[in-house]
Amino acid sequence: MPNPPTVLVVDDDEEIRSLLARYLVTQGFGVRVASDRRGLHQVLERDGVDLVVLDVMLPDGSGIEICRDLRAHGSTVPIILLTALKEEVDRIIGLEVGADDYLGKPFNPRELAARIRAVLRRHGAVPEVATRLYRFEGSSLEPSARRVTTAGGHEVEFTAAEFDLLHTFVARPGRVLARDQLLDLTRGRDADPFDRSIDVLLSRIRRKLSDEGGARFIKTIRNGGYQFVARVEASGTGP
Repeated sequence: MPNPPTVLVVDDDEEIRSLLARYLVTQGFGVRVASDRRGLHQVLERDGVDLVVLDVMLPDGSGIEICRDLRAHGSTVPIILLTALKEEVDRIIGLEVGADDYLGKPFNPRELAARIRAVLRRHGAVPEVATRLYRFEGSSLEPSARRVTTAGGHEVEFTAAEFDLLHTFVARPGRVLARDQLLDLTRGRDADPFDRSIDVLLSRIRRKLSDEGGARFIKTIRNGGYQFVARVEASGTGP
């Protein structure tokens, strides 16, 4: 039997750490805990984990800065940020530095477990059978390998959230998708009409595609949403 995914919970509040650790164990996860930045790095170096649940406010550093530092040093471990801050800008900054999702305090532990499973699926830690292949303008997108390759054979690096959004577009070519639809399709939660995370992710995808000559693929439809305008050919089976 394969080992369960291991989640590292980083929060300086001992009660929250203990509560989440106990609950996540009942949900079938392996759990490690840390109270600060130093503890996080010790666990990552000693054990390695499949996902990090990271509080934004820690005694020895900001969760956002920690996330930025991990990504700058090449870490691809999925990260879910926990924040008591309600301002939209804080959520956007979290996504910009490479977090995969965020959850505001207070929250229901069941929602956190659902978010963890969704992010792990996106990263392939929860296996999915799919052999689908999408081709567009000489480029290709492989959902099972979570890989995007250009016509020149260059692989473009996307975060999990960016890949999911691009996959959503490629699987629905020509359809105009509103922001709330995209939130539902990619985030697995009720859309917040004031959530601008889709715009942030789109900007990053366009920038990366622009580097490969593909910025024109996603078109903004005034008062409508967004549309993937390149012709797509799909083969194989799966989502």
